[in-house]
Amino acid sequence: MDDQVSTAGAQSLRRSLHLLRLLAQHQEAGLKLSEVIAESGLERSTAHRLLSCLVEEHFAERDLQTKSYRLGVDAMQLGFASMRRVPLVDSCRALMQKLARMSGDTVFLVVRQGDYCVCLHREEGHFPVKVFTTDVGGRRLLGIGAGGLALMAALSDEEISRIMERHAAEYAQSGFTPAQMAQAVKHTRQAGYAEITDTITPGVSGVGRKFLASPTTLAAISFGAITMRLPASRKKEMAQLLLEQLPH
Repeated sequence: MDDQVSTAGAQSLRRSLHLLRLLAQHQEAGLKLSEVIAESGLERSTAHRLLSCLVEEHFAERDLQTKSYRLGVDAMQLGFASMRRVPLVDSCRALMQKLARMSGDTVFLVVRQGDYCVCLHREEGHFPVKVFTTDVGGRRLLGIGAGGLALMAALSDEEISRIMERHAAEYAQSGFTPAQMAQAVKHTRQAGYAEITDTITPGVSGVGRKFLASPTTLAAISFGAITMRLPASRKKEMAQLLLEQLPH
């Protein structure tokens, strides 16, 4: 790592930022301390000290089982704040408003970030009972919501298994066993869209579909509504609407 800096006294900050970039590049699998040292060129004691500080400040997190480091919640929150005005939101806003008008339901835009999906934008429909299963900037594990399930199904079976293993306890708490997730992914791939019923909140259902927002960004748009508004026949209608409106 090049230690020459243009701003006097900023060496530690610059090194910390470099570590954050490394963690972001390896967010899915994480990096062990030895790998951070190899990638950054830092001395072991320096790398450990900086990582420990980032963990204390919640800009990084350390998996107790694998001993790997990943970005922490506070680092992601900074990213979420900046993403609220990203071109993706601007380019999808009119379409989401149209979908909310046509359906009357809440429409969500989510994007994958590591093992999670992040809500970038939300549009409300005219139906009086609103569904707000997630806020802008909120995140949840891939596969839980309709948009997240659509994104999960786009991954390889091997990558899905690794994600499930890394977060086994959280998935179990949400009522998802590996077998149940495999079945949901299989159905999503066959149907071409994701659907959930009472998965996140009892009485709430959803339909979602992925799309390629850019050559490197996979996103999804989903509908959320009370379950009585989304029987199987209407789920198919909403899925067809997404198929017609979203870029292929």
